Amino acid sequence: MTPYSVDGILLDIEGTTSSIDFVYQQMFPYVRRELGVFLSEHFAEPEVTAACRLIAAEGGLNQFEMLTQHEAARAEALSLVRTEVLQLMDGDSKSTGLKQLQGLIWRNGFESGELIAHVFPDVVPQLAGWSAAGIKLFIYSSGSLESQKLFFGHTEHGNLRRYFSGHFDTTTGPKRESASYTKIADACRIPAARLLFLSDVTAELAAASSAGFQVGLCVRPGNPPQPDTDRWPKITSFDQIEFRG
Repeated sequence: MTPYSVDGILLDIEGTTSSIDFVYQQMFPYVRRELGVFLSEHFAEPEVTAACRLIAAEGGLNQFEMLTQHEAARAEALSLVRTEVLQLMDGDSKSTGLKQLQGLIWRNGFESGELIAHVFPDVVPQLAGWSAAGIKLFIYSSGSLESQKLFFGHTEHGNLRRYFSGHFDTTTGPKRESASYTKIADACRIPAARLLFLSDVTAELAAASSAGFQVGLCVRPGNPPQPDTDRWPKITSFDQIEFRG
């Protein structure tokens, strides 16, 4: 058992609460399959247009804005975005624009029932128990706020959103920078020393620890090897975590 003394827990998603395989073998292929049609049918919607503009700005696609001003050139503009999105996904980029667009595309998949989020069996009873004990629960993921809420709203264990008091994504800051965790602690209104961050990525744990968080390294089936694992308490199941006053 790994003892902690906390008022709040900040959770990563893939490799921590949920299988990396689900994200890479179901969620990402869904985006690749639906991307072209989605852009053609939904580009005029403000949130889709905004995500595309952010992708274009991040990728230095200077001609994008000009192309979108002319109906005849709209297809070329969307083709530029589509190519950029696929390249970003090939590189497993944490681009904020990419994550926003993915979340909008996943909305259809989750709401239709084609996508049902995987959650490790040990997670749900612990979320319920921690919440009942008055511990505040938060999510911090590179996935957009939209995709986080969709994910936990449509799991194989039902809607789990009721357990969470807040969500954070890369609009708060990169997950490997200490300042991001300081911002999160401030937003949660909980001292960093009273927050526990659980992740499968040691570089994220180092950043959180530097900001004053307690941390734990999640070791789940399918997680890639990590450096410096001996620095952190290892957690293979959430029921290994215990709390003291």
